[in-house]
Amino acid sequence: MSRAEQLSRRTVLAAAVAAAAAAGASPAAAEPPADDTADPVRAPAPFVDNRAWTTYTDWRAGTAKGARAVAGTRPGVVIGTPAGTIDHTDPHTGRTASWEYAIWTSPVHELAVPATEVIPSWNARTPAGTWLQVELKGTYSDGTATPWYVMGRWAAGDQDIRRTSVDDQSDDRSSVWTDTFAIDDPATGLRLTAYRLRLTLYRKPRTKSTPTVWRVGAMGSDVPDRFTVPASVPNLAEELLVRRYSQEIHKGQYPEYDNGGEAWCSPTSSQMIIEYWGGRLTKEQLSWVDPSYADPQVCHAARFTYDHQYAGCGNWPFNAAYAATFKDLQGVVTRLGSLTDLETLIAAGIPAITSQSFLKEELTGAGYGTAGHLMTVIGFTAEGDVIANDPAAPTNEAVRRVYKRREWENIWLRTKRYNASGKVVSGTGGVCYLYFPAHPTPRQCRALAAVGVR
Repeated sequence: MSRAEQLSRRTVLAAAVAAAAAAGASPAAAEPPADDTADPVRAPAPFVDNRAWTTYTDWRAGTAKGARAVAGTRPGVVIGTPAGTIDHTDPHTGRTASWEYAIWTSPVHELAVPATEVIPSWNARTPAGTWLQVELKGTYSDGTATPWYVMGRWAAGDQDIRRTSVDDQSDDRSSVWTDTFAIDDPATGLRLTAYRLRLTLYRKPRTKSTPTVWRVGAMGSDVPDRFTVPASVPNLAEELLVRRYSQEIHKGQYPEYDNGGEAWCSPTSSQMIIEYWGGRLTKEQLSWVDPSYADPQVCHAARFTYDHQYAGCGNWPFNAAYAATFKDLQGVVTRLGSLTDLETLIAAGIPAITSQSFLKEELTGAGYGTAGHLMTVIGFTAEGDVIANDPAAPTNEAVRRVYKRREWENIWLRTKRYNASGKVVSGTGGVCYLYFPAHPTPRQCRALAAVGVR
């Protein structure tokens, strides 16, 4: 689509939803299902390329300036001997501070799918007094290069810096839209054919603290323009027991984190899946939340996914990075090609958080329309319909929904749609977050590999 046709990420993700009640059972949580050996084997979506650096060999293959690779059960990259010290002024607080820094740059990754969009993901630990920056530099199909684009300045906490994306980055051929690198006019045929990622790790001077990055990577894609997608054939009847949280019961809470309610679909969905995998917040971690508020963990998720530039909680990589702050979890942002991909994941015990936009009449039983909304897919009925924990519900009990397969599949996978005014606008093209163990079972590894994630 042309640059003029692209919706802002705030429009795409901060959904204007008016939830209608739907029946559902009581909230439940469960351990992931036991491993077994029955797995569908499929090729990943042909328009998506995923690459991640996660192993000791990966980290050693990068170029380091003051950074060093560390081995162990979860290899990563840390500050070794700092490369220098710089002053940084936080644009959201106005505070200037000195920071020691180290840099790690990935090898060049040649995209199997020359891309119109690239979305990074990272998983890291940032103790107090540390933070990190992720950048991307690419090569166009005509052999020229992009500038280094800042894809995020991030810390797990919010005391040292304000977690933020960076606006107004463009070379008039590509731009960064909050968390997404995008070719400005794909109709010209211009594509990104390769990229490098650069991590800059920061810490307070004369300390031993360091960020540790366990995973960094990106998803490149070139999804064809489409108003509809082919129907998939149902292949699974299974439901995962995932805790249910409503975003709507938080309406009006914490205006500094976008006011709860309809703006919190992403962190609410993230918290559901984190707790499915056993992630829990302590009383001490939740002590800042007003004790009169229900489900304080959802408030916590909103605060610690909040992007101070975007002014919302819908930054995709920030949600994945938040999930990975919980012990032994990983998080990535990717695109899937069909509901068959989701069936593959559900069969291995892996739920998914999906992004979609639709008119009220396009999704039977939703009771609302939205310019962008996140929900959690937890299974499929015997008829193949989608079972979702949809946080756009008035109560936790009403979160579980069943949506018609054909309707749901189309609103999730299309890249173009008509809005309420009849104008052609963008769709999300199968975007989803996947959270899964740091050490997946063999079956989970096979399922993730089948959808292109390693």
